[in-house]
Amino acid sequence: MLRKIFQKKKKFNIEFCERNLDQFLEEESFALFQAFFNKNQVTVKEYSCLSQCELCQESPYAKVNGEMIKAENSKELISKLKE
Repeated sequence: MLRKIFQKKKKFNIEFCERNLDQFLEEESFALFQAFFNKNQVTVKEYSCLSQCELCQESPYAKVNGEMIKAENSKELISKLKE
């Protein structure tokens, strides 16, 4: 019972391509991303390039703990990141 109460929250390392964010981040989703990034268990790094050029041109994406997450739009991406 005490383990559940004092359970450590899993840390998430999220990496973004600056160009991909610039291209796909919709203004109405900005507040959702900002609130999510301010959580203690989330570490965000933004790079000028993540060497995923084909994917970068197609859709918004992020790397979460090394795993690629992609979406149709920025609202779907933030929803997937929250999962």
